[in-house]
Amino acid sequence: MSAPYVYRPMTDADLPSAHALSVQLKWPHRLDDWAMVLRLSDGFVVLDGERLIGTAFACPQGDFATIGLVIVSDDYQGKGIGRKLMELALEACQSRTPILNATLAGAPLYVSQGFVEFGRIQQHQGLVQAPDLKPLANGETCRALRSADQARVLELANAGTGLDRRTVITDLFDVIESAVGIERDGQLRAFAMLRPYGRGRGVGPVVAENLEQAQHLIAVLLAQVPETFVRIDIPADCGLSDWLETVGLKNIDTVAQMARGTPPHAANGITQFALVTQAIG
Repeated sequence: MSAPYVYRPMTDADLPSAHALSVQLKWPHRLDDWAMVLRLSDGFVVLDGERLIGTAFACPQGDFATIGLVIVSDDYQGKGIGRKLMELALEACQSRTPILNATLAGAPLYVSQGFVEFGRIQQHQGLVQAPDLKPLANGETCRALRSADQARVLELANAGTGLDRRTVITDLFDVIESAVGIERDGQLRAFAMLRPYGRGRGVGPVVAENLEQAQHLIAVLLAQVPETFVRIDIPADCGLSDWLETVGLKNIDTVAQMARGTPPHAANGITQFALVTQAIG
C-alpha cells in the first residue's frame, strides 16, 4: 500500500522541482517566472514521496484572487489531484472572488466548480518585427517611467483591472527591463512594461485610455528588442490582435477568463490591454 500524497504550502526550495514540472509540459516559464508568482501568491504543492507532482497558486489582489499554474504531472492525471489542489487554492482565496484563465479544454472542469466564463484571452508571441510608430494625439507625450511614477501607475493598474495591484506593481518595478508611459496635461495616462519572461521577453501589463495609446506604448517597447522572441497576452476584444500579427506576434492560443462570482470591472475609462501573466491576470 503506497503512502498517501502529501499536500502542503509551497516554499522557495520547491521552485526547481516545480519549474521542472512546467518544462515537462513544454511551458516556457523560467525559474525566475515561478519565483515571481510565489512571491506574490499562496502556493501549494503535492508530493508522492520525495517527488513533486503538482502545483497551484492563489494570488490575492484586493476583493479578488487569481488562481494559476494549476499543474499535475502527466503520469498522475485522473486521480483527483488537480481537484484537491484547486480546493486548496480556493480556500486560500478566503472571502475573495476567485478568477482564473482556463484552457478551453479545461474550462468544463471549472464550470463544474461554479466558475462562469466572462471573457477570452489571446496569447500572441513570436520574433518581433519593429513596428512603425504612429503619432500620439495632440498634447500627449511618451516617456520612460521613473520610480516616482509608481503611485500613479498603481492607480492606473487598479482602474484598468478592478484588482488591487499594490504588491504586483511593487514587484514589477524591481524586475522590469523597460517601462514607458504617456503623459497629458502633466499627468500619466497610460503605461506599459517589458521584462525578461519565458523564451525571451514579456510585454505587460499594458494599461491605457484607448487602443491608440496602447499600440504606441507597445511599439515603443518592441522597437527596443528587434528580432527578439516576445510574448504578450491580451483580452480578445481589446482590438490589438490584428496589429500584433503584423509585427510578428502570432495568436497561438486562446484561454477562457472565468470567475466564481461577479468578475472584476475596469473603471474611470481605463482598460488593461495586456496582462502581467495568465497566472496573475
